[in-house]
Amino acid sequence: MSDTLTHWIDGAKALLPDAIKLRRTIHAYPELGNFLPVTVKTVRDALAGLDLTYEEGPSSCGFIATLKGPGQGRTVLLRGDMDALPMPEDTDLDFKSTVPNAMHACGHDSHTAMLTTAARLLHANRDRLAGTVKFMFQPGEEGHFGAVKMIEDGLLDRGPKPDGAFAMHITPNIPTGVFGAKPGPFMAATDEVHITIWGKGGHASSPQHALDPIPIACEIVLALQNMVTRRINPFDPVILTIAQINGGTTTNVIPETVVIAGTLRSVSEESRKIAKEGIARVANNIAKAHGAWAEVELIPGYDVTVNDARMVSLAAKAAREMLGDHSFFTMPAPVMGAEDWSYVLQKIPGCMVFLGVAPAGCDHNTAAPCHSNKMQLEESAMAHGVALYAAVAERFLDKGFD
Repeated sequence: MSDTLTHWIDGAKALLPDAIKLRRTIHAYPELGNFLPVTVKTVRDALAGLDLTYEEGPSSCGFIATLKGPGQGRTVLLRGDMDALPMPEDTDLDFKSTVPNAMHACGHDSHTAMLTTAARLLHANRDRLAGTVKFMFQPGEEGHFGAVKMIEDGLLDRGPKPDGAFAMHITPNIPTGVFGAKPGPFMAATDEVHITIWGKGGHASSPQHALDPIPIACEIVLALQNMVTRRINPFDPVILTIAQINGGTTTNVIPETVVIAGTLRSVSEESRKIAKEGIARVANNIAKAHGAWAEVELIPGYDVTVNDARMVSLAAKAAREMLGDHSFFTMPAPVMGAEDWSYVLQKIPGCMVFLGVAPAGCDHNTAAPCHSNKMQLEESAMAHGVALYAAVAERFLDKGFD
């Protein structure tokens, strides 16, 4: 194994107690959205005393901390997201959430702690750096377009502009300490689907005098699933999930309207476009066939996250050199969750990797996943994440994509 890269894992393990303490502090005080004053103060306090410069914008609490090495070469961007989810926590952790209906159920507390610790580790070894490292502390990943706000504020364009970008996301559903990624489409685009069917209300005993929207809604739901399987290339798949059907007020009244809602997930813009057109066509025409009317609203979500193959290769080599061949695997398919890191990768070549954090004694196949109210993680794996942030930064600044 490379002496240089082994140095990073040794340094990360030495700082692991501080990373765990920081992660637990953030976990206990989760914040939502694009303004996270407690979290930002916690991070800035942990970075105090380091020779970093800071930049922030008006649209969110997101900030970039910049570390300059002795070299004047490339610039690499490392990212960690900071926001939590609007949901209760049902664990028995000593440091469980103290905020009602807010929980770090997606591991952003660990992302932030790992990135902060990586900044400390890289700062202590900045003589190794052939260029500049930018640490992107991002809010609002959970549906609030925090990355977009930071981009619109110009934070990624301020000199020196990054030449490469790297991010990490934990998952309890990969073995502890193991990294996984793939080149190309890595995570899905996601869009909200809202369909309102307008009929004519009436008495449940006399449906012939009404226009019942409920069976029309049911027909639309089934037809949409058929549209997905018969009109979309199975090798460029989409997932259309109808998660809500709402209509009616009581048992003896035919309602005027029914609302269908769900999500569309896709891994290419081509299939995304075909599916959106198909949803509108199916809903409108089925409603029209019954003499009713449908109103279709498709609310755009995050774009497809597309990994640059060169950065995936760089991260894989760095992980294997530090931790052995078993430490990185190539994923066979994209994950159908979504990430606003996608917008950063549209501007800067880079990638995201998963880090396995299956809790001790727990089968990663059955561990409570991200977004579960019972999600927990193995904190010792954070040392691997800290080390890979640092190793990717050094390797990219030294050699680029070569």
